[in-house]
Amino acid sequence: MANSLDDVVAGSLRVLDSYGLEFCTMRRVAAELGVQPGALYHHVADKQTLLGLMADRIVADVEVDADLAATSARLRDAMLAVRDGAEVVATTAAFRLGVFALEEALAAHSDRDVARTLLLYVVGHTQATQLHRQAAAVGIVEPDPDLDASFERGLAIILR
Repeated sequence: MANSLDDVVAGSLRVLDSYGLEFCTMRRVAAELGVQPGALYHHVADKQTLLGLMADRIVADVEVDADLAATSARLRDAMLAVRDGAEVVATTAAFRLGVFALEEALAAHSDRDVARTLLLYVVGHTQATQLHRQAAAVGIVEPDPDLDASFERGLAIILR
């Protein structure tokens, strides 16, 4: 049975959740789907394109509305729900590979500068949070009980 683009993205997210972004390779995604790596290129041109699709999927269900604080919290939750989710979104946003719809939706409720600043803050803070939590989980650092509160404080500063 042939895999669809949706299957490739879903398989990639399963690999991401299991191994993290560093080890989310086209070869491993192909193995997850039971195909040869070349079969993936029938659906995506390269890994960067796949990362953009993964980022779009990670944030796809984030409802964007005029309550930018609540929207930001939903975005953070969506990224935290996937191992290295914020890193995938950060990479694709930096390279302009994905998440354009999210930035446009934020801009519709504010302006382009606020939307870009908010997106960079939420993704960056979430990326740091995920990295810290992963390090704390394996005993490299002590857990930081202030991560959630510091996110809220920073968000309040931006949205003043």
